[in-house]
Amino acid sequence: MAAAAAAGSDLVVVCLPSPSEEDPLHHDKKKLLEARKLSCSFQVPISSSPVDACKLLDQMIHAARVAHMDELELYFARGDDYGPFSARNELESLNLLLKTVNTLLVAANDGTKGVLQLLVDEILVRLRSVGLTDKHQMALQTENHETEDSLLKWGEQHGVKSKLQIAFFEGAGRGMLASEDIGVGDIALEIPESLIISEELLCQSDMFLALKDVNSITTETMLLLWSMRERHNSSSKFKMFFETLPSNFNTGLSFGIDALASLEGTLLFDELMQARQHLRQQYDELFPVLSTKFPEIFKQDIFSWDNFLWACELWYSNSMMVVLSSRKLTTCLIPVAGLMNHS
Repeated sequence: MAAAAAAGSDLVVVCLPSPSEEDPLHHDKKKLLEARKLSCSFQVPISSSPVDACKLLDQMIHAARVAHMDELELYFARGDDYGPFSARNELESLNLLLKTVNTLLVAANDGTKGVLQLLVDEILVRLRSVGLTDKHQMALQTENHETEDSLLKWGEQHGVKSKLQIAFFEGAGRGMLASEDIGVGDIALEIPESLIISEELLCQSDMFLALKDVNSITTETMLLLWSMRERHNSSSKFKMFFETLPSNFNTGLSFGIDALASLEGTLLFDELMQARQHLRQQYDELFPVLSTKFPEIFKQDIFSWDNFLWACELWYSNSMMVVLSSRKLTTCLIPVAGLMNHS
């Protein structure tokens, strides 16, 4: 993150980080910034009035929103729509700006403190307003969920630090809500890397040794297979995590005949059928070949088509992309964090 003041001038320069080249959406975000003539560097006159400072802040927010877009938000971005796009996007964008401007404010001289404080105050106002824009209330239940509470206790035993609790929301299912007041910039959930299911964990398993020389098999497919076995491993470190996962994810991949019939003739129907056909072909290329070659690792009763489809839905619906300590952007399953809405 960059933040700088223009030395010896009547300007403060606020620099936001450009979209990371490690971001798979980097190219599209850069194109959108260029199309909207948005910069990541802003010159703020120290004599700016509150109105002018807010206008510049709007431009900063527009750029930050693009940087924090997920794939769906980027796909539906229209030329005249500058946001807000979602509560997640807005909170991440405003928190980035708050951190950036606060960095400048700490080192500011008397001449620049005024306009920087104006920006900070306005960012805080907008942060507080994010939670007020949605007035809808959901009925929820936070008690008598022993399995889910056990997941949190298991996480805490393995280093998870949380200011959240598990709840069930009417019409939306299982999720999380704050168990205490959480201030701007506070960490709500902290999960150690040792509890993240990723390629690094896979490489430590005997399954990886069996699969690493299989032609054209991807890391993603190996993780699917690892999840299938670990789900049925009674001595697994992740036993509690897998026990709290639903037996059905109810994504389009597992729609029944009646549900699919109601979609016939639509684009969604064609996409679902193509996806299922692709996955079935992928499964048939792996089994029963792997079960025959490595019977102790790939037991036939565990590596069924239904279990393979379940693992696919697990990763499609619960995986997250994070940058690990190796500085590599990695697709992962993150126990406990998967209970939150995410993209």
